Amino acid sequence: MTTEALLAYAHFLAILTMTVFLASEAALCRKEWLNAAVVERLARVDMIYGISALVVLITGVARTYWGMKGVGWYWSQPLLHLKVTLFVVIALMSIGPTVRFMRWRRNLRSSGALPSDVEIRNVRRLVMIEAHLLALIPILAVFLARGVAVSS
Repeated sequence: MTTEALLAYAHFLAILTMTVFLASEAALCRKEWLNAAVVERLARVDMIYGISALVVLITGVARTYWGMKGVGWYWSQPLLHLKVTLFVVIALMSIGPTVRFMRWRRNLRSSGALPSDVEIRNVRRLVMIEAHLLALIPILAVFLARGVAVSS
């Protein structure tokens, strides 16, 4: 029982951290606000977002193995597969912004150049899509926890 509670706590804390830093990226990635300090901050925020996403994945997998319902039950559930699929889609989408944030920082440090308005808008669009997809995962989690569309 204690293991289940601690795994749930670690998972929820990682989810909240990931959500906060994704929201921070969305807030910072605006052409009106982008300056040298924000470019540096975006790269750091994105790194914390990526680390927290990895912790979400690790703690989620740990919950399936060491949680009360067991690995057999969890991995036989279609809603879990849908959650994981959405998570992977978001992770793949986040590669683009991560690469661009690193490029922006490299360009800033080498030449002092900031990204173009079009580039900022395109990256922000991807970050916003990630955030909106992320908002779908909790409803799947709630349905899974309540036994909605669960395989027996």
